[in-house]
Amino acid sequence: MTTALDHLEPALSVRQVLTLERVLAGEPEVVAGAAQLDRAVRWVHVAEAADVGVMLTGGEMVLTTGVLLAGDEGAQAEYIQSLHRAEAAAVVLGLGRAFPAPPDVMRRAAERCGLPMVVLHRPFPFAELTEEVQSRLVRRKFAAVSLSEAVRTSLTGLITAGAPLQRLLDEVAQHSACPVVVTNLAHRVLATAGERPAVDDVLRDWERISRQAGGTEGDGWIRAELGGRGERWGQILLCGYRGDTASGRLLADRAAEALVLHRMLGGTSAHTWEEQSAQSLLTDLVSGVVPARQLLPRARAAGLPVNRRTFVPLVVRDGDPAELDRVLRLLGLPGLVAELADGVTAVLLSLARDQDAAVLTANFAARLTETVVAAADPRTSWDDVPAGMREARHVADAVASGVLDLPAVVRLKDVHLRGLIRLLRDDPHVQSFAERELDGLLCDSGTGSGVGEGLLAVLRTYLATGRNKSRTAQLHHVSRPALYRRLEAIQTRLGVDLDDFEQAASVHIALLAHDAQQS
Repeated sequence: MTTALDHLEPALSVRQVLTLERVLAGEPEVVAGAAQLDRAVRWVHVAEAADVGVMLTGGEMVLTTGVLLAGDEGAQAEYIQSLHRAEAAAVVLGLGRAFPAPPDVMRRAAERCGLPMVVLHRPFPFAELTEEVQSRLVRRKFAAVSLSEAVRTSLTGLITAGAPLQRLLDEVAQHSACPVVVTNLAHRVLATAGERPAVDDVLRDWERISRQAGGTEGDGWIRAELGGRGERWGQILLCGYRGDTASGRLLADRAAEALVLHRMLGGTSAHTWEEQSAQSLLTDLVSGVVPARQLLPRARAAGLPVNRRTFVPLVVRDGDPAELDRVLRLLGLPGLVAELADGVTAVLLSLARDQDAAVLTANFAARLTETVVAAADPRTSWDDVPAGMREARHVADAVASGVLDLPAVVRLKDVHLRGLIRLLRDDPHVQSFAERELDGLLCDSGTGSGVGEGLLAVLRTYLATGRNKSRTAQLHHVSRPALYRRLEAIQTRLGVDLDDFEQAASVHIALLAHDAQQS
């Protein structure tokens, strides 16, 4: 299997070699191929033979005095051509008895084929240059191998310990000292790591960067593909890596190997990573811990349209996130879907300003079965989205206990008193009020007999239907006389008259508070 080390290139360029102290002592002068000085030098080789190219494998800096080439212009031109065909990095000619000045034939040939040609004006021991460059290349390669093993060991340890994706990316970011981004094939951001300000800077300009990520590497932008078994499903990018390209590519490859292994061992998929990305973003929006403005680059990079849009925050109870996402795609509605907690899924729609938010929300809800879709009023400003998400969550919580006769899309105006009680459920005064009002039923429901719970259920339905006895009897599958007996038992235990509006309202509020506290 091919590994990152197989493609490891030395991190010395021709330009860097020419700045070495020992080389400067020879007074080097670039006489041809100056535009190619950033070529990588893989090795240094001393050769005088005219057919030197057959001994090279590419990337060598060839040192020569030209002693075998003097007086033969044809051999001089062929020498340069041979180096060019062998993809040598550069040729260094020591001026002396053979060539007291740079030979025009070699210079012109090198310029034509773009081969850097350097002459040394002072006598210079080639052995010193060879030793200096070779030792530096060996040290750099050893450092790269050490980095590779350190990264592999740390990432493998995290995977073995069951660490989540984010922990692996944090480790990669620590080694690379630059933002790390994982994307799917559409260049949508699935996860990030690194210092938050630097990551935000990358995401803020993600549209341009994502186009660059699909092209050639450069300026510290290094990528590695994610996939296996003949299938690509994403890529990991080091954004602005400041080390040498070879080490950065090796680090990216090691990270990619670890992410693929993490996915395989965890039984996850690229779609799961997309869900985790949406979950992280929507959870931060709902919590309000992170200012909305700081979350905007993440939303944009995740593929959510954010410019001149209408945002519709939704919370769906008992909905399958995968099914909700499928419905969004079916209707062609841009949005994010993520499960916030067991049975509670957040959906954030992003609509064009000229689209009817109410109609499209209703269409979305109509595609779902046996679910409650709670919606906040549409927001035209991104800064208002967190409040909208919390409003939708509040509405969903208010109907969690099973309010009767709800519309397909439930809004704040539909939950009335129930919504207010949900907001006040943790107040000690409200809790004490509920306990006092319902004590006659609650004390029995805790004994395990089931009588108190059964009467509470009847009371709940009776009050929810507006004290409609026929409807209550029908819903509980009992006769009206049987219902009357149960209502009498409830009134006796609570010491109230449910025909009295004020007393019935008091009991209803207490029951709403009790249900809110229980959920």
